[in-house]
Order: sequence, then structure tokens, then C-alpha cells
Amino acid sequence: MLNRRTLLAGAPLVAASPALSASPPESFPKFVEGVKAEATRAGISKATLDKAFKGVVVNQRVIDLDRKQPEFTLTWDQYRSRVVSEGRIAKGRDLFVKHRGLLARVTEKYGVGPVPIMGIWGLESDYGASTGGFHVIEALATLAWEGRRAAFFRGELMDALKIIEAGDITPERMTGSYAGAMGQPQFMPDSYLKFAVDFSGRGKRDIWNDPGDIFGSVANYLAKSGWNGALPWGVSARLPAGFDAALAGRDNRRKVADWAKLGVVAGRVLPPETMVAVILPGGAGGEAYLACHPNFLAIRRYNPSDFYCISVGLIGERVTA
Repeated sequence: MLNRRTLLAGAPLVAASPALSASPPESFPKFVEGVKAEATRAGISKATLDKAFKGVVVNQRVIDLDRKQPEFTLTWDQYRSRVVSEGRIAKGRDLFVKHRGLLARVTEKYGVGPVPIMGIWGLESDYGASTGGFHVIEALATLAWEGRRAAFFRGELMDALKIIEAGDITPERMTGSYAGAMGQPQFMPDSYLKFAVDFSGRGKRDIWNDPGDIFGSVANYLAKSGWNGALPWGVSARLPAGFDAALAGRDNRRKVADWAKLGVVAGRVLPPETMVAVILPGGAGGEAYLACHPNFLAIRRYNPSDFYCISVGLIGERVTA
């Protein structure tokens, strides 16, 4: 998802100083009226629009956070020590025991096991403990008006209004990150419309509070991103002395059998025809993993970071062991 503020809180950063918005504050009401007109043409009711925009103003905190997004320069060791923490593992194990039966039912329906679900849940919101407290409509309206990424956020705002119109959530309960990532799996509105499911059968897709909907939605996201339930996300690997690091990288996929001919040993048995790539998150001489295709790329669609993908796997495996 778009926002990653939970994962690396307190990391070293380099803050940029973007140009100020060209939009004067007094233009916001007119902007909102334009949004309402567009939404009306898209079939959103006046009642929904009135409720959604009630009390909505420019949120300066949202603008400040968006302008000051940090540039993280963590090494793999630093990243791993922060996100694959013993506290997160212990908490995840307790929750896995609590929800084991539900996760099994989700796996049966979507073909996605608990490892990536628990890993993503843990990284995205610390198992629901940190989902963001921003009013999503206000945050998205602010960012769409502010103008730095106006088209993107206006589209997300329209999608958020569609979600309210459908009755899945009320405007006041639609909370999330400053950038509009919602609920425990931190779905942007567009991803919600595409992938959120009513797994619990209660007539709403509640990714804010309902464990079944949370797990089912993550599983559906991965399944529709190409997840192969017969394979893991990846495995640890042992490389031969003198391994050419230029052969590493997620785009250089080969069969397990072909890597074996080069002396690469998988940490667990994989079918010899499995397509995998060697990933060296810390660079040559450090830890090595075999990223399984297409599963690694399915997680990467959730967050385009190799560090993130590996950490999802490591957390999920330890939590569910």
C-alpha cells in the first residue's frame, strides 16, 4: 500500500523541502463543490456527499506529513532488526493461535496460507494496533486539492465516496493514514474496491474491525496478484564460494535445478522446476534467499520493496511455526 509510516518509525531520514501548494485556502470550498459535482455524475447520492464532507476542511497536518515524507536509508540489517522484532513475533504468535481456524477457512477459499497474511497484517498495522487516525475523506480531499499528486488522490477520493455509498463504512468510521490507506491491511480505496471481501458474510467489507474480512481481503489481494498456494514466498539459500553477485536480483529467474548446477543450495526442498531468483538484501557476502515466482512478486505488488517482501515471509514463518 501507499503508506509505510508504521514500519520504520524513528528511522534516520532526510527531509526534503517541496514547493508550497499553489492553491490558496479559500479555494478549497470551490474544489469540494467540483468534487461533489463529479461524484454526482458518477452516481453518488446527495445524502452520501453531505455526510462525507460534513465538517471537512483543509488538514494542514496531512499536507505537512505528505511534504516531509522521509527518505529512509536503512541497511538490511537495520531494517530487519526493526521490523522482524521479537515483540512483533510474540504478539503475532498469540494472534495466530487465536485465529488459526479462521485463517484455515480463508486458506481453503483463496489458496493463500497464513504465512503471508500474518506477515502483511503484522507489518502494515502491527496486527491492527496502528491503523492511523485520520478522517480518510478529509485527508484525500486535502491531498487532491493541495495539488502535488492531485489526479491520483482525486481518484482515490472518488473511490472512497463509492465505498461509503455502498454502505460498507460510515464517513466518521472511515479512518486511516494521512495518505488514505485504510484499516488493518492498509488498503487504499482503489485496492479496497478491487480486493476487499465480505468473508464473514455480514453484508459489509469491514477491514477496520472484522478479522475474517481483514484476512480474506489480504488473501484475495494476493490470490488475484498471482499467488501459487503450492509454493512458499521464498526460502533461505546457501551460495557457493565466489558466487557472482551480478546473477542476483528478482528479475533473473531460473529453475531451482539450474541454480543447483551453479552450487546454490535451497534451505528447504523445492520442486526442481520452480522458478526462483537469488536475492541478496544486504549485498554480496550477506544473507541469501531464493524468491519464488510468482509469490514474491505478489507480495511485492503490495509493497514494492524486497526488504518488505522478505520481512513478510520471515515474520509469517516465525509466527505460524
